[in-house]
Amino acid sequence: MQEGKKLAIIGTVGLPAKYGGFETLTSHLVEQLDQQYDMTVYCSSKQYAPADRQSHYRNARLHYLPLEANGVQSIPYDTWSILHALLYADVLLILGVAGAWILPFVRLFTNKRIIISIDGIEWKRDKWSWPARMYLYWAEKIAVKYSHCDISDNESIQDYTALRYGSLSNVIEYGADHTMKVDVEPADIDRYPFLAKPYAFKVCRIEPENNLELILNAFSKSAPLPLVVVGNWAKSEFGQDLKARYSGLDNLLLFDPIYDQREIDLLRGNASLYVHGHSAGGTNPSLVEAMYLGLPIMAFGVSYNRTTTEDKAYYFDTEAELTELLRHTSPDSWKHVGLAMQEVAERRYRWSVIATKYHALVQRACQTDVKAAVIPSFQDFSPELLREHGAGHLATHRLFYEN
Repeated sequence: MQEGKKLAIIGTVGLPAKYGGFETLTSHLVEQLDQQYDMTVYCSSKQYAPADRQSHYRNARLHYLPLEANGVQSIPYDTWSILHALLYADVLLILGVAGAWILPFVRLFTNKRIIISIDGIEWKRDKWSWPARMYLYWAEKIAVKYSHCDISDNESIQDYTALRYGSLSNVIEYGADHTMKVDVEPADIDRYPFLAKPYAFKVCRIEPENNLELILNAFSKSAPLPLVVVGNWAKSEFGQDLKARYSGLDNLLLFDPIYDQREIDLLRGNASLYVHGHSAGGTNPSLVEAMYLGLPIMAFGVSYNRTTTEDKAYYFDTEAELTELLRHTSPDSWKHVGLAMQEVAERRYRWSVIATKYHALVQRACQTDVKAAVIPSFQDFSPELLREHGAGHLATHRLFYEN
């Protein structure tokens, strides 16, 4: 009976997708599942010009709200979307925790089913101010507690939520098989002369958590090949400062956002190496897309990136380590890593697989009110007994389950 249910997707900038993981995810969910559900997607009218706004994307309705979808305004944006969806939707798929404060009231006064993606560990991101991080820390707890199902996009995030909240999150990553290898044509080389030679590539939001300064520093010091970076440099003072400092160097080519899929696939798919500096969150869409294209990966060595790449890529934690990798690994070894990345991506990061997992999760949310608990057995022992047997560190974790 889940077929035909009304599903609201909340928390994206909107459709058609331009730039962002949630938007790309939503686009593919609509394309894969719009025959199974009556779907509505919430969009920001602030980020789509009037001429670009549509009433539908495929069979999904698009509902516009006059607020920004990102930053501090994401709290009222998501809240407004949730309240509106309560008027008609059976299931609310909420991407991100910004509007989670209202979920206890939704659970108390309605029978709507709530699925929420906590989007990595958002409160750890450096881009947020201290008050915002404290709110997101609290909102994450509310999101997990009051949703019928919650989603982690990475097994490392699942481990984190299990430890902190004692509940079993559902791991659903991102797909990557929308990316394509584009053959280089003479006109492409006229626009981008670097395409004729080996180069490294990176696409990301220009934020401190993506370790841009570390990466740019490493490549500025006699790296064996140039680095091409595509990102929203003008979005913040941080990005403007980085671009001003590094754009004059011959082996660093810094481009503003590219929204054309062929263009971004051209630059990314013909690179010899992909550098991934993301240090917060879970499964990063740009990483799995590079993996699907068979690019060798040098990634910042946090657990999320290691999990995504199944520990088969190159990893660095410092500028010196990245410099060492660039100088002392060979293109032949890069090819071996690229093949390993492609195998992982083809096995795990396909949109048909991702959509099937979301479809199953909607069905589960409609059938149960109780989440699976994963409270470990050490919870049965007192802090004193744990310390007596040399396991005092576990006593600290009790606080997560008792609060």
